[in-house]
Amino acid sequence: MRPEVALPVLLPLLSGAISLLFWRSRPMQRFVAVAGNVALLLASLWLFVAVLSDGYVTMQMGNWPAPFGITLIADMLSAVMILMTGIIGLAMGIYSLASTGRGHEKFGYYPLMHLLLAGVAGGFLTGDIFNLYVWFEVMLVASFALLILGGERAQMEGAIKYVTLNLLASVIFLTAIGLLYGTVGTLNMADIALRLDEAEHSGMVEVLAVMFMVAFGIKAAAFPLFFWLPASYHTPPVAVSALFAGLLTKVGVYSLFRVFTLMFDQTMGYLQDIMLWGAVLTMVTGVLGAAAQYEFRRILSFHIVSQIGYMILGLALYTPLAIAGGVFAIMHNIIVKTNLFLISGITHRLQGTYQLKKMGGLYRERPWLAVAFFISAFSLAGIPPLSGFFAKFVLVRAGIEAGAYVATGIALAVGVMTLYSMVKIWNEVFWKALPEENHVPASQTPVGDDGRLLKPSLWIMYLPVVVLAAMSLLIGVFAEPIMQVMNLIGDQLMTPAGYIEAVLGPSASAESALLTPTEIQAEQVGESMEGTP
Repeated sequence: MRPEVALPVLLPLLSGAISLLFWRSRPMQRFVAVAGNVALLLASLWLFVAVLSDGYVTMQMGNWPAPFGITLIADMLSAVMILMTGIIGLAMGIYSLASTGRGHEKFGYYPLMHLLLAGVAGGFLTGDIFNLYVWFEVMLVASFALLILGGERAQMEGAIKYVTLNLLASVIFLTAIGLLYGTVGTLNMADIALRLDEAEHSGMVEVLAVMFMVAFGIKAAAFPLFFWLPASYHTPPVAVSALFAGLLTKVGVYSLFRVFTLMFDQTMGYLQDIMLWGAVLTMVTGVLGAAAQYEFRRILSFHIVSQIGYMILGLALYTPLAIAGGVFAIMHNIIVKTNLFLISGITHRLQGTYQLKKMGGLYRERPWLAVAFFISAFSLAGIPPLSGFFAKFVLVRAGIEAGAYVATGIALAVGVMTLYSMVKIWNEVFWKALPEENHVPASQTPVGDDGRLLKPSLWIMYLPVVVLAAMSLLIGVFAEPIMQVMNLIGDQLMTPAGYIEAVLGPSASAESALLTPTEIQAEQVGESMEGTP
């Protein structure tokens, strides 16, 4: 029994349930939001240390043996993603104290936030392909409810696009699971990996691989079905936007990495070019869309799409170094992109708008905020010595070693265009003078008797921003030990035998490739009855 692999799922569910019990108590819900996410971060640290020590941590739910029960498993990739979930969850819990209005809290903001974090953690830890679908649906329900909190027209329009495309992805995903089960007779991903190698219909395996690629590609906002993201992520409260930007699409990217390194690794020669140029087009369309925008959160939303392309590029190159670079890009982007959305919320609090043309002067007025934006924005663009530079450096090196010179050159050009967008925000929001006609609506900003901002409220918003900006800087400073962890992830994903053995056991992993599920079950039942009178 390894409880550390289950706690990142159970703790948010428990926190959400406690929040519901105190539905009418706003202070208690706010306390649980912070305390529950502190517990989640501590549990994620426990899991990370355990995986770093043991390589894999598994738990069979209900004590049913794999592949017949539900497996929770953490390898180094899962552990890193869970750690990022804990960090972002706590940042959101603190930031929401000052940014979330009473109306949103009244209609279930905090329980929905905990439910979303549970769905994200479940997706990262499940070893069962059907349960991966279940956790995606948990995330979809929670995210849709968070998206429409407030009921504004723009939110409703964005939510329709969001839920329509994601439901399409869910239908494709569920259909692929049904066909996969009909082909191999199991839903355990480690067992599927063994049985797909023995599948009689190689054409069906390729069809299934394409279906999973399309389903997860939509969830990850990859080209061409990405337009739901920039149409919706700028509409909800800023804490919700930041939570979505940091974690939601990364579950889709994680699923691509997991499925195509574990289950469909034999199809990568066939799909590699498709995935490679899909990544390139995702980068290009996202960065061009951002260049055309002058609304703070819409620029950041398009850059989510663009950065997803870098992550998928790491998978498409399909070498241990490229995989390591892709995961480095995921980790760095979770921190940086979340922070940029949080900063946009503070600028909105200060100046009452997200329109760049109506903003200005914050470099002199709020120098610490300007420094935090500078670190996060230039990290996103890949400027040394920040975290984004090392992620892009590893991907560029992997691309050159793999001979993907055109894709690598485009990735470098997209980095330059990303820098253009970040400089545009810097010039408009922080450097130029505030336009005279702009004013901050009094109803949007809490003020004291002297008419000034209430500092406690604003400093609560500053706290996670400063911490996340410092993390981006520290990742760059300590890139070498972090890269060692990324290399370990690349090695684990490219040699899935360790994952399979951790789930099925050293003997079952060899035998299950030759036996049917019924034969394995009969053998295990027989072994368990030996010596029974």
